[in-house]
Amino acid sequence: MVEIDGMKMVQTRAILNYIATKYNLYGKDMKERALIDMYVEGMADLYEMILLLPLCPPDQKDAKVALIKERTINRYFPVFEKVLKSHGQDYLVGNKLSKADVYLVELLYIVEELDPSLITSFPLLKVIYHPALREAASCLPS
Repeated sequence: MVEIDGMKMVQTRAILNYIATKYNLYGKDMKERALIDMYVEGMADLYEMILLLPLCPPDQKDAKVALIKERTINRYFPVFEKVLKSHGQDYLVGNKLSKADVYLVELLYIVEELDPSLITSFPLLKVIYHPALREAASCLPS
């Protein structure tokens, strides 16, 4: 449980949505908000696969890791790479930092812990090192 603005909140997604709305990280209109939600939900699918890995029976772990790696490089990362390329911006939605970018950075760190080589074929996803994203993220309250 956390307290934000005098309100006690539970549930990670509810808290993150509140923060995203409060700090204008949830898009400028309904279309941007829908895109942000779509990208975040896609990332959540991969994130969940990785987070549940420690609960996998030992005899199934290698197969599960192989599946995660395959889906990362063939399903998830290509989509986000394509969005960044076609959008022509440093951000997934619009021309400023959004909740989707924050989720993406977190996901990239998690994937990097699993296997750093998974990101090498996706130069635009290396946003965790991109100065514009770091600068925008540093402006957020801690």
